[in-house]
Amino acid sequence: MEAAAAVLPALVPSGSAVVPRRSSLATVVPLVVVLLAYLGYLAAAGAILPGKVVDGAILPDSSRLHYRCNGLLSLLLLLGLSAFGVYMGWMSPTVVADRGLELLSVIFIFSVIVSFALYFTGIKSRHKSSSLRPHVSGSFIQDWWLGVQLNPHFMGVDLKFFFVRAGMMAWLFINLSLFAKSYLAGSANLSVILYQFFCAWYIIDYFIHEEFMTSTWDIIAERLGFMLVFGDLVFIPFTFTIQGWWLLRNKVELSLLAGLANLCIFLIGYLVFRGANKQKHVFKKDPKAPIWGKPPKVVGGKLLASGYWGIARHCNYLGDLLLALSFSLPCGVSSVIPYFYPTYLLILLIWRERRDEARCSQKYREIWAEYCKLVPWRILPYVY
Repeated sequence: MEAAAAVLPALVPSGSAVVPRRSSLATVVPLVVVLLAYLGYLAAAGAILPGKVVDGAILPDSSRLHYRCNGLLSLLLLLGLSAFGVYMGWMSPTVVADRGLELLSVIFIFSVIVSFALYFTGIKSRHKSSSLRPHVSGSFIQDWWLGVQLNPHFMGVDLKFFFVRAGMMAWLFINLSLFAKSYLAGSANLSVILYQFFCAWYIIDYFIHEEFMTSTWDIIAERLGFMLVFGDLVFIPFTFTIQGWWLLRNKVELSLLAGLANLCIFLIGYLVFRGANKQKHVFKKDPKAPIWGKPPKVVGGKLLASGYWGIARHCNYLGDLLLALSFSLPCGVSSVIPYFYPTYLLILLIWRERRDEARCSQKYREIWAEYCKLVPWRILPYVY
C-alpha cells in the first residue's frame, strides 16, 4: 500500500507544468491548455498551410475523401515556434521530460473522453454516406473500442487522419525533450544520438511521404474508436519513446562496430519498409506503373506480385520490424524494457497478418490462392 501511495501521485495529472524560474513568464501553464493548444495548432495549420491534396480510397458508396498532406510543413513550423519559445525563455526544452507522467495521464483521460464522444455522436448519426454511417454491433464495448463511424469529422477536420498526425509529431517532440535533458546532463553519448537520429529520420520521412498513409488499412477500413484514438495519441508517442526514457536513466556505451551494425539494420529496415509501402501506393494509383524498372506482375488483375510484394506477402512488416529493432539496439542487451516496442510489434503484425490473410482469402478467393502459390512467404522469406 505504501508503494502504491508513492506511485499514484506521479500518475495523476497535477494540471500544471511550471515554467522554469529563469523564464520571464513566471506563470503556471495548465497541461490541459497545452494539449488543446497543440491540437488547435495542428487543426489550424492543417487547414491553412499549403500542401498536396491527395484523393483517398474509393469507399463502398463510390465516394472518396480528400486529404491535405501538409504535415511536414506543419511540423517544421511548430519546431521553429518551439525553438523560438525556448530561446526567449518562455518554455523549457525539458518540460515534457520533466512532466512526462502527468502529460501521459492527461492525454489518456482526453482519449477516453474523445472515444465516448465519438461513440455517442456516432450512434445518433443519420448519415447514409460510407464515412459517417453508423456501424452498430449492439455491443457497447465493441462499438466503443472499434468505433462506430469510419471517418468522423469535427469542425471540418478528419479526426482519424488528424490523430495520426498528432501522435507522430508528439513522438518527435517527446524525444527532443528527452535529448535536451540528456544533453544538459552531459550523457548524450553514441547510444542516445543513434536512437534519436533513427527516430527523427523515421518521423520526418513519414511526413515527407504522408500521402502514403491515405492508402493504409487504418485509414481505409478501420472505424475510429478508442483503439485508434488511444493508439494514436497515447501508445505511439509514449511507448515508442520507452527507449529514450530508458537511456535517460541508464548509460550505455556502444562500440563503433556495434553502432555501425545498428545503422545497417536501420537502413535495411528503412529501405524495405519505405520501398514496399511506396510500391503498394503507386500500384493502387497506377496499376501499370513499372516496379524496379519492369512491368508489374499482377495476379487476377488485382494483386501485385512484383518488387517487394513478390518476395513476401507482407514484406513491409519485415521492414517495420527491423526498424523497431534498430530503435532498441542502442540500449544494449542488459534489460528487456527497451525491447517492449519490437516485441509488441512482432505480436501485433503476426496477428494483423493472420487477420489480413483471412480477409483477403474471403475477398479474393481463387485469386488469393493463386497469389499465395506464387508468393509463399508471409513476412520473412524462407522462415515465415
